[in-house]
Amino acid sequence: MCKIINFSVKMNYNNLLFCIFALEMEEKNKIIFIINPISGTHSKDGIPPLIEASLDNDRFDSEIRFTEYSGHAAEIAKESAAQGADIVVAVGGDGTVNEVARSLVHTGTALGIVPCGSGNGLARHLCIPLDMKKSLDIINKCNIESLDYGVINGLPFFCTCGMGFDAFISLKFAESGKRGPISYVENVLKEGLKYKPETYEIVDDNGKTTHKAFLIACANASQYGNNAYIAPKASMSDGLLDIIIMEPFTAFDAPQISIDLFNKTLDNNSKIKTFKAKSIHIHRNAPGAIHYDGDPIMTGTDIDVHIEHLGIRIVTNPDIQENAGGSNFLLNAFSDLFNNINNVREDIEKHGRHIQAINKVLLRKLTKLS
Repeated sequence: MCKIINFSVKMNYNNLLFCIFALEMEEKNKIIFIINPISGTHSKDGIPPLIEASLDNDRFDSEIRFTEYSGHAAEIAKESAAQGADIVVAVGGDGTVNEVARSLVHTGTALGIVPCGSGNGLARHLCIPLDMKKSLDIINKCNIESLDYGVINGLPFFCTCGMGFDAFISLKFAESGKRGPISYVENVLKEGLKYKPETYEIVDDNGKTTHKAFLIACANASQYGNNAYIAPKASMSDGLLDIIIMEPFTAFDAPQISIDLFNKTLDNNSKIKTFKAKSIHIHRNAPGAIHYDGDPIMTGTDIDVHIEHLGIRIVTNPDIQENAGGSNFLLNAFSDLFNNINNVREDIEKHGRHIQAINKVLLRKLTKLS
């Protein structure tokens, strides 16, 4: 990146040569690409040539590293930050992004994202294109902002964390072997109705409250991934967590919850309570799973969650405001699907009532005949 050099002397030929030399000798930004070869569903063999062809080589001095085992991305990122890298780019899904990002918090090294996972929650929230060439164009613009991240029981997260049904679905989603929004909705509808709600005590700055809930989610960003918006109004720069409490729901409520989840209207659902907080303490009756950015882990009965305000630097899209994306064709298709399910359900209920009325009439006539 070139700096402006001011001269108080009159420009002449020698000065001009010196200026050109100074610009040419200006250090490039050091950028490390960390590629997870097993994230998502596509081969990563074509990514290094794409990086070499798309990256602004006048601005960046680049290096490409492939991860070889779980946790390797975190190790490479920590080493890169210690060596003074300007940007470390996570090339993968939400798990890779979390690994890289947690090694860069409170350092001068910025996180870049080239999304190629199955959910891509942070990239979607920040409106970073899922097209790799376009996401590299965002890297080239080098627009860096300081943003918030969250911590749950000492584990950093950058999109969401949660417990109860939230962590249960994370486990099922991880075990399903299938990726994408269809798999996610299937798990929500099939498994969610089997899950038994728990009782939680929540302590924040306003005191203690008790809730019976299917899930409690704490959101720094707006979505889980796949455009499933658990906290439509969440911001990564307000210094606050969005706390979402989902109350117990029935089979008839599930389709509408799914519609709201994908249409960014979940906060308007009658089964959802939301509030904002810098930190909360949660107590539950038994140990169980929690998740951070979709990665489930078992923990005890007491859970602490807090926000770290402006604790990580991230390369962002300078042309789009945070979380400005709207619903797309696929999401509208999901809405149509579940609206149809609701219509069918209502028809079944109407016909059921009609059949019951006929049965009563027949029963009265048979009683009279007897």
